[in-house]
Amino acid sequence: MATILIVDDAQTDRELLARVVTDAGHRTILASDGKEAVALAKAHKPSLIFLDVVMPVMDGFAACRTITKDPDTSSIPVILVTSKSNESDVFWGKKQGATDYLPKPWDKAGIEKMLKRYCK
Repeated sequence: MATILIVDDAQTDRELLARVVTDAGHRTILASDGKEAVALAKAHKPSLIFLDVVMPVMDGFAACRTITKDPDTSSIPVILVTSKSNESDVFWGKKQGATDYLPKPWDKAGIEKMLKRYCK
């Protein structure tokens, strides 16, 4: 069982994603903005992070960059889960350190695929 950090400013999106993750047998930690995500990543060292991009306080690109550049959290895979899914957004997300990209609206199979890929 892995611990997964789910970050999204939309409560409904956080809870829906958390349900899929817990149904797959994993624990979840929830955050509503990038700043909180960075702090929780450092404190809990999750196995995987699902990270929205468009959020208040600190957006997902900045949070991703902060998490992946910090030696304490740089080994944690970060999956950007966002409606910002055009080619330039994907390119920019990867430049910020994102491991993978999952466009919204996501489906259960897409989340399960990411869990299998990154939570071995």
